[in-house]
Amino acid sequence: MNKNNKLEHLAIIMDGNGRWAIKRKKPRLFGHKAGIESLKRTIDACLDFNIKYLTIFAFSTENWSRPQEEVNGIMNIANQFCDNDLQTIINKGVKVLTMGDISRLPDKLEQTLYKVVDKTKNNSKLVLNIAINYGARAEIIRAVNNLLSSGIKECTEKEFESQLYTSGLPDPDLIIRASGENRLSNFMLYQCAYSEFYFPKVHWPDFNKKVIQKAIKVYSKRHRRFGGL
Repeated sequence: MNKNNKLEHLAIIMDGNGRWAIKRKKPRLFGHKAGIESLKRTIDACLDFNIKYLTIFAFSTENWSRPQEEVNGIMNIANQFCDNDLQTIINKGVKVLTMGDISRLPDKLEQTLYKVVDKTKNNSKLVLNIAINYGARAEIIRAVNNLLSSGIKECTEKEFESQLYTSGLPDPDLIIRASGENRLSNFMLYQCAYSEFYFPKVHWPDFNKKVIQKAIKVYSKRHRRFGGL
């Protein structure tokens, strides 16, 4: 593997839950529930492959436009995962962070996320960064407004990046979107400047260690030049 191809930060757009469920003649929420099991497998794979950062796109600022029943179901599933698997996450050495405006989430989920972040803050084997009620454009506008409110009239990249949700984290080396869709959908638009991309046709509920391993193999063969030769 090229020295520039060390996979430190993996970001995943967890797409295809609904289509996976419909294909099996099940309600869409069945797919979202199955997606939690894929997330657990992915966390284990990242630990096995010594990946230090995993960012997952759990719920976007645009997802509020979905049917209310589905939105409520997703929120409940997220809350159950954080609540039921907290001790397992702690035992595995996973540190949880959030990315996005969680103040708009249901009170119960917001408080659960605060609890998980606090209880896992001293862990260091893997950082799990959960993008929830997140949109890259909203993140950039938020950063600009924070800088303007501080009285700054001109800023450096470093100062701008300090106002992003990912402040203190490395940019993603590899972004995977499940289900074969070839777009970012308002995900980490600033941070992906030199990220590599991988678009497997596998729906998120079917993700497992082998899919991650194949993605790493593909990534290892990429020649990352970062604007150089």
